[in-house]
Amino acid sequence: MVVTFLLTALFYAVTLHLAATFFIGDVPSQRAAYVGPVPAAVSILLGRYGVESVGFVSPGLGIVVVLLATLVADAIAISVSYRITWKPAAVLTALHLAFAAVLGFALNNIFGFF
Repeated sequence: MVVTFLLTALFYAVTLHLAATFFIGDVPSQRAAYVGPVPAAVSILLGRYGVESVGFVSPGLGIVVVLLATLVADAIAISVSYRITWKPAAVLTALHLAFAAVLGFALNNIFGFF
C-alpha cells in the first residue's frame, strides 16, 4: 500500500508539473511535489474504502464520487500550493486531469497494466 501511494503521488506530481508548466510557465517542481500526495491519498483511500463501505452506492456511481472528490482535493491543494485563485486552479486541475489521463493511457499501452 505504501509503494502504491508513493508511485501514485509521484505520477500525480509529474503530471501536475507538466500541466503547470504548460499553463503557468516556468514553475518550481517542488510545488507539484507538495500537491501530489493529496489526490493520491484521496483516490487510494476512497477507491479502497469509500465505495465498499457504503452499501447503497453502485460501483459506477462510486467511481464518479471518487473522481469528483479527488478533483476537488486536487483543486484545493493546487490553489494553496501555487497561490492562485479558484478559477485558474480549476483550469489547472482540468489540465492536470487531462495530462494524467493521457500519460496513464500511454503507460498502460506500453506496459499493459490492465
